[in-house]
Amino acid sequence: MSDQTPIALLRDLESRVRSTAVGLPEQEEATETFSGIGFRIGDFHFVSPMSEVTELLRVPNFTRLPNVKPWVLGVSNIRGRLIPIIDLNAFFNYESSTPIRSRRILVIEQNEQSDGLVVDGVEGMQYFAADSFDPTVPDLPEGLKPFVTGHFVKDKRIWSRFSMISLSDHEQFQDVAV
Repeated sequence: MSDQTPIALLRDLESRVRSTAVGLPEQEEATETFSGIGFRIGDFHFVSPMSEVTELLRVPNFTRLPNVKPWVLGVSNIRGRLIPIIDLNAFFNYESSTPIRSRRILVIEQNEQSDGLVVDGVEGMQYFAADSFDPTVPDLPEGLKPFVTGHFVKDKRIWSRFSMISLSDHEQFQDVAV
């Protein structure tokens, strides 16, 4: 039997365990990120904050409306709500080579008004380091520039940050009647 007291035995055991223990991993500093929904209008890539897009859909059946601008395709009943279907390519006077049924809809809600915005494609969730944001507006058609607040670059691709709020508040967007 050992001459050591129980406390001495515990201290000895503790020192042996500490000497062989693996240290905790170093805590890495988390970088702040911007995440948004990526989408395409023609050859241009855009990203909008998650808070500005409520749904992503395939282009549903819609009913055409009389006496509206050509970029208003019609209205569609989506889960009991009548939502105007807006062709963003036509709104910006930009031709689309993608058939309508292959395109996607971004549903936005602003001031209790929902709109379905038809885009050429949805590129899914996009993540960027927040400090990589450049507030300069990249080279885009003039009609798009008022809705772009800057850009990110990822994998040599420019992602323009598109403001759905600016779009839905814009006078031309609100003026749908002919």
